[in-house]
Amino acid sequence: MLVEFSISPMGVGDSISVYVAKALNLIDKSGLPYRVGPMGTVVEGSWEEVMDLIKDCHDLLMMSAPRVYTRIAIDDRQGAAGRLEGKVASLEKHLNRKLKQ
Repeated sequence: MLVEFSISPMGVGDSISVYVAKALNLIDKSGLPYRVGPMGTVVEGSWEEVMDLIKDCHDLLMMSAPRVYTRIAIDDRQGAAGRLEGKVASLEKHLNRKLKQ
């Protein structure tokens, strides 16, 4: 399962990177495959693994902010694994070239 999510603390000022970095530290320590993007992070794992991780990240930021906004998008395909890299590789195959990363 691939899950893209973003967590935004509210009421802490215009710059939130210091808070997002705390969540990314948890993601990195989880051992799950992930990719960071400018508007969110994609994590690959089982439902339980990913949802527990998102909850932990959300709870962590709630300790530092009066309000936290969490957005989640799920792509759950039975029997599929390695999709974090496989989906991009499939596109590159159809384009016959590497994409900018």
